[in-house]
Order: sequence, then structure tokens, then C-alpha cells
Amino acid sequence: MTTPATVQKIDTPADVRAGDKGDTLILAVLARDDAAYRHLARRLTEDVVAAHYAGLITGPARRTCQPNLMAMVFELPGVLGGGVTGSPALDGHGKTLGYHLLSLEI
Repeated sequence: MTTPATVQKIDTPADVRAGDKGDTLILAVLARDDAAYRHLARRLTEDVVAAHYAGLITGPARRTCQPNLMAMVFELPGVLGGGVTGSPALDGHGKTLGYHLLSLEI
């Protein structure tokens, strides 16, 4: 893990898994170690993630931290544009949108 002062993409300290619930994108960010989790918990806030999906999100982002798993879960309403059966987008489940979060620099 690099020092917290270093700008890095999320894919360095963590992995991301994506899923869907209606038109809400659910992202689980899984830190690679405890130091990475602490760094992500400080830097990867609801506002930061919501801004990263600014053109798509339709309501407030919600973050749930799971320190015992070194993970955090984000719920991003509206990002899937209607969900699997209601969206004309090719990524109705949000899998590609999960990879988009890995490109975020923190």
C-alpha cells in the first residue's frame, strides 16, 4: 500500500463488485488490507462517489461501512436508468459501472 498522501486509483488498494436493485447501483468496495480500508474510509465518501457518477445519479448516495470485512457498500439511486428490464442501456446490471469506480483517483 502506498502512503495516504499519494494520489492513486481505487484499483490499487481495493476491488469493486457491482450489483443492482431496481435502478439503484450497488457497489461493494473491498480493501486489500486494513491500512487500505482506513484510507478508503477517510477519502471515499458518499459525496466523492456521487460526484463520480454525477450525470447518472438521481438521489443521495448512501455508504455503509463494514470494518470487520474491510469493505464499504454504496447505494447509488437512478444510476441504472430504470433497471435491468426498464433501461435502454447495455449495462442494466451495472457491472461496467462498477469498473468505472476503479478509475477514480483518491
